[in-house]
Amino acid sequence: MKMVFDMLCEIRLHITGLVQGVGFRLFLQDKAAALGIKGIVRNLADGSVEVVAQGAKEDLRRLVSFARLGPAYAQVEDVRETWQEPTVVYTGFRVR
Repeated sequence: MKMVFDMLCEIRLHITGLVQGVGFRLFLQDKAAALGIKGIVRNLADGSVEVVAQGAKEDLRRLVSFARLGPAYAQVEDVRETWQEPTVVYTGFRVR
């Protein structure tokens, strides 16, 4: 299991703006699947969206670019990135 952790990069995103009720989570789920990224995306009570994603560093950077754009009806104000060490290994990318 240690070897799997060594090969994974993980990023946590906190996305603010008009990002709930506009298909943002499904948009990111589709992009993550296309990039082979695992993790979760969920709405937070304050109206923001949180993402925890794992994969190759370059693929995660691409996901961040998609998060900054969002789907057509989203209005992204800010995307805060926190790179961190993985503590668990996700098996897919899920909307919560």
